[in-house]
Amino acid sequence: MKNRLEELRKQKGINQEELAAALEVSRQTIGSLENGRYNPSIILAFKIARYFETDIESVFIYEEEKNE
Repeated sequence: MKNRLEELRKQKGINQEELAAALEVSRQTIGSLENGRYNPSIILAFKIARYFETDIESVFIYEEEKNE
């Protein structure tokens, strides 16, 4: 799943540590989310969307895999 987390964070002018503190997760979690190594729980996805005052679909982009 792709996401716009890094883009949104930079637009807000905050670093990974500040975002992590606001969301009550580790900086490593934010880094992993931004790099696509980790998909958030639904609760964390809601927290992130609420923090950026947007909806989940504006942060996380789900693309179905096509079977060829």
